[in-house]
Amino acid sequence: MDFYNEAKKINDESVENRRYFHKTAEVGLEMPLAQEYVMKKLTEYGLSPKKCGHGVTALLGKGSPVLLLRADMDALPMEELSGESFACTSGHAHACGHDFHAAMLLSAAKLLKSAEAELKGTVKLMFQPAEETFEGSRDMIANGILENPHVDAALAFHVAPGKMLPGLFMYNAGGVMMNSVDGFRIDIKGKGGHGAYPNLSVDPLNIAAQTYIALEALIAREADPEKVCVLTIGQLHGGNAANIIPDTAFMEGTLRTNDKGQKDKLSARIAETAEKTAALYGGKAEITKLSDVPPLVCDRDFTEKMAGYMNELGIAKPYPNMKANASEDFAVIAAAVPSAFMYLSAGFEDERGDHSAHNPKVRFNEDVLPIGAAGLAHCAVRWLEENSPRKN
Repeated sequence: MDFYNEAKKINDESVENRRYFHKTAEVGLEMPLAQEYVMKKLTEYGLSPKKCGHGVTALLGKGSPVLLLRADMDALPMEELSGESFACTSGHAHACGHDFHAAMLLSAAKLLKSAEAELKGTVKLMFQPAEETFEGSRDMIANGILENPHVDAALAFHVAPGKMLPGLFMYNAGGVMMNSVDGFRIDIKGKGGHGAYPNLSVDPLNIAAQTYIALEALIAREADPEKVCVLTIGQLHGGNAANIIPDTAFMEGTLRTNDKGQKDKLSARIAETAEKTAALYGGKAEITKLSDVPPLVCDRDFTEKMAGYMNELGIAKPYPNMKANASEDFAVIAAAVPSAFMYLSAGFEDERGDHSAHNPKVRFNEDVLPIGAAGLAHCAVRWLEENSPRKN
């Protein structure tokens, strides 16, 4: 089957699906609208979807081997300023393109259903929540996504905004493609009081400010300069009036690195720095780990096979050895089974390509939808053909 031509025939539906997810953006594990919509569409396509934790799964074909196709579908807790006619108005935004991933996998499911008789094995679909909070993969693994039937390998796509038009697929066969992430929260306990008498209080905002500066010094003076190490504080909150020293403050952040040694060392130093800085100023700090995801390392042989199948389609050019400082909880899947992860360019050459992912004004090019749908379907069929005990 010419999956690309077939994907173009159903592209209006792909766009409709993408825009539904976009307009009804949800965050975290609880995604009732997306879960219901995916199950409805898969049922329309002739599949028998099931809930898997907070996500959705379904099977196509039968027997071994089993290939997992994964799409995340959660958004970010931020206001959308894209100007799109279908922009979300709920205070959430699909600023990372996960609406595309879900739509492409739905279309791939429809394509594969029409070619199900040709499948020499099983395709398992994984529609995942909570990638942005690094909870979704583990949630679905805990609920059996990699078993019954056992998954032998996994493939996922991610769209990339910017100035590159659709027509590139970017991958890394065997090296560290994306960094680990350790998410953390630091709760600081002080002693509240009157703003006019700071000497009678223990100011948690001062402790938070000093902790922030001390954490920055970890990267400047303790991280190995030959390794990728990025520490970001994305939230810092405390107080609610100008004349009150509050009791508490908190901050949340992430540590990202491509090296396990640096991950372990700096994670421990973050906790030690927070605790000792708070003690120095008379307060206390409590550290809570929010996420713990390894670096994304794709299987070399499997990824090279997937790249070869993408080349067979002739609809996108390869861009090997891609690396990104960001993190991806597909790494949890990749640590369990041989996996490949690919970025698909989805940008614009004009001003629509001026913004990056996680920017409230970011826009993505819908011309990538048939490329992604066809790529997922074609790669699945070809890998099952080459790895099935039922080869003709």
